[in-house]
Amino acid sequence: MKPGTVTPAPAPLLIACALGIERLALRGGPGGAAGPVTVLRTGMGPQAAERSVARALGEDEALRDAAVIATGFCAGLAPGMHPGDLVVADETRDGEGRTECVGAELLAKELARLAPRRVIHTGPLVGSDHVVRGAERQALHAAGALATDMESAATLRSAVRAGSRPVAAVRVVVDAPEHELVRIGTLRGGISAFRVLRTVLPAFFEWHRSLLLPRR
Repeated sequence: MKPGTVTPAPAPLLIACALGIERLALRGGPGGAAGPVTVLRTGMGPQAAERSVARALGEDEALRDAAVIATGFCAGLAPGMHPGDLVVADETRDGEGRTECVGAELLAKELARLAPRRVIHTGPLVGSDHVVRGAERQALHAAGALATDMESAATLRSAVRAGSRPVAAVRVVVDAPEHELVRIGTLRGGISAFRVLRTVLPAFFEWHRSLLLPRR
């Protein structure tokens, strides 16, 4: 580097989740991060997620170029999925279209290293504006979706609308076709998913670090 050259600050990382219990699971902080990290609680549902992410990226100058990861809990759609399984989206879908995710393979690899006993699924994550049950769950799976939640698709769509940036989504299965959950945090499945979510931050940081490496 030439004398007097100013090294640009690393691009920040924005981690978006909907619920207080998800934010609590992610409370480990930015230790080991490659740049500034913000954990944003968006509120529940696609509209809240879209508004919150747009506001954060549009009004906070420090987050203008942030990479964005949507995370938290999800409902698994495929038979045989269990609470505590991890879902890495290769794309998110909803009624407004699709958003391609960046670095799904790297995230899956890092999650496998961090949680070697957990099953990791990679595939489409579909957005919904309500809790999905029964026949609707089956229909979404038949259409090719692997899991569903209410915020990821809206979060990533809002992020890329605010400017070109890497986006990704990682979710922990909290209920599945054979393991439907009534209330998060009170049943075994919810507790298992909470514990798994606590392990994912280092994978997010490694994903973010990979984005900062020079391309050959």
